[in-house]
Amino acid sequence: MTDTPDPAPHITDSHCHLDFPDFDGRIGDVLARAADAGVTRMVTICTRLSNEPQVRAIAQAHAPVFYAAGTHPMSAASEPLATVEALCELAAHPKFVGLGETGLDYHYTADTAGIQQRSLRIHIEAARTTGLPLIIHSRDADEDMARILGEEHRAGAFDCVMHCFSSSPALARAALDLGFYLSMSGIAAFPKSQPLRDIFAAAPPERILVETDAPYLAPPPHRGKRNEPAFVAHTARVGAELFGMDYAAFAALTQANFDRLFAKAARWKGAA
Repeated sequence: MTDTPDPAPHITDSHCHLDFPDFDGRIGDVLARAADAGVTRMVTICTRLSNEPQVRAIAQAHAPVFYAAGTHPMSAASEPLATVEALCELAAHPKFVGLGETGLDYHYTADTAGIQQRSLRIHIEAARTTGLPLIIHSRDADEDMARILGEEHRAGAFDCVMHCFSSSPALARAALDLGFYLSMSGIAAFPKSQPLRDIFAAAPPERILVETDAPYLAPPPHRGKRNEPAFVAHTARVGAELFGMDYAAFAALTQANFDRLFAKAARWKGAA
């Protein structure tokens, strides 16, 4: 009798973009490779509300896929301003599990800082109203981001993950002090990212998620190629080393963290 290899530990890709053209006609194969790698769930993120129907359709068609929607800060000036009411209406879908990604990006679009901040506060209010977690993108905007998150949290609590975290230790501490989560992407696995790894290593392990941000930011050994959910396992192995854990234990930890933050996904029992 041939021994069957142990299955890969279960893990979740908490942030990817399966609606992007990179995955056209490939989602079935991508999900099969994810399953082989132990990736049993993923959250695909809609960055423009005008694309929400397409993103929703992907989640409806595939059991492992959940989704979130919001207006990306780099699109805040070119898209209609979201409303709390519209976001809450979208959130009624059983596989809609988070608000965003939203946030601030001053790297290329600092000239639209005002509208980005308005959009961010609208998404925060929707997160409060729905009880779903906020998914934050922050780039070159640490001071404004820490200030707004602090102001808004004092006005009324909400849950949040700092997606693809690659900002300063100060913003990490501000987010953690508010009870938020930090998400490791492939950037944390890049050879020159030791300062970022140090930030994660100093965080409470129960506040860590893992993600791909696919199709971007593939971790080694796939760096420079199209990223996909299966590759989250490579980033998670780096996380396991940071926390002195074996891979199976770290995978289980991030699963528990995801279930705590994305409780709606954890409760979902429906069929695709």
